[in-house]
Amino acid sequence: MAFRPCSNRWVSPFGLPEVRVPSSTSGMTSAPPESIELAVGVLGRIREADAGPVAQAIAASFDHLRLWMPWATEGARHLDAQRIFCHESETRWDEGSDYIWLLRPHGDDAVAGSFGLHRPVGPGAIEVGYWVHADYVRRGYATAGAYALTAAALQLADVKRVLIRTDENNVASAAIPRRLGYRLDHGEDRPPEAPAESGRLQVWMWPAMATRG
Repeated sequence: MAFRPCSNRWVSPFGLPEVRVPSSTSGMTSAPPESIELAVGVLGRIREADAGPVAQAIAASFDHLRLWMPWATEGARHLDAQRIFCHESETRWDEGSDYIWLLRPHGDDAVAGSFGLHRPVGPGAIEVGYWVHADYVRRGYATAGAYALTAAALQLADVKRVLIRTDENNVASAAIPRRLGYRLDHGEDRPPEAPAESGRLQVWMWPAMATRG
């Protein structure tokens, strides 16, 4: 089963709300949209001015994030570190190597999570990554954001495969690609990089070409 494109609307066969992804007239693009409307909020391209809200979200969620995210160090909670990260993220977007969004609930400036499309995973492939503020876990935000970015990735002209990688111990994270219709393609061994990691990655694959007919 696959996402079904209807103009710029993407319909999931798994009962999720449709998502509107701005696209070109031809339907294929060289870069994803900077803003995507979701049922739960808005995904907006990360900017250097977002450093404060990002630092606050990481600090509030630190005990939750540090278990699974290698980058969730003491330093990541600080404003200066996030200024650097947000600035570098803007540069990587312009270069076309990484695209990072922040998810904000409707009517709220708080950062509910961060979602990204990352290219350094092989020719024709792109990876969906995500983390969610501790106050928003198990409320559908991660699923909605990953769903939207899968749809956005499928509109990139050079993308043949979309993947999500989860640690074998992170059952909650692995439930998201499964819910969206990704298939478990293979496992990869690597040394654990965060306290709760098993050292065994699950690689979930979305065969993008199959959706394009």
